[in-house]
Amino acid sequence: MKYYSRHFVKPGDLNPAQRLFGGQLLAWIDEEAAIFAGCQMGTPMVVTKLMSEIDFVSSAFCGDVVEFGFEVVDIGRTSLTVHCEVRNKQTRELIIQVERIVFVALDAEGKPTPHKKAGMTLDEAREDSQREQEEKERREQRLAS
Repeated sequence: MKYYSRHFVKPGDLNPAQRLFGGQLLAWIDEEAAIFAGCQMGTPMVVTKLMSEIDFVSSAFCGDVVEFGFEVVDIGRTSLTVHCEVRNKQTRELIIQVERIVFVALDAEGKPTPHKKAGMTLDEAREDSQREQEEKERREQRLAS
């Protein structure tokens, strides 16, 4: 249950010190993590409940490609907790690490609701995700032939 994404740092993403603006990076993290969590939980109706302590370790500059890595680290009845690392794609240097980002699945009334991985262990959820990926690849192969 890992997910990777990348962003190209552009001039509009920089702060006055000509480095990637921290708020922009956090917005990218929240968006990408929400997509990942929603896919894992089986619903796009997820909200960010918590982001643990954030520590900016190094900078990114215009022209850099930043790579986001996400992994599920805990599964609750209505929630999913994700770990995030962001690295410079070229240098592999760590830019930021967020130990825990907690997402909650919501029903149509905006109340917390159980999600499709509720009650699974991390190992069971990994196996479920692997099966889903294999099924997707088989469907794509059938459509391509």
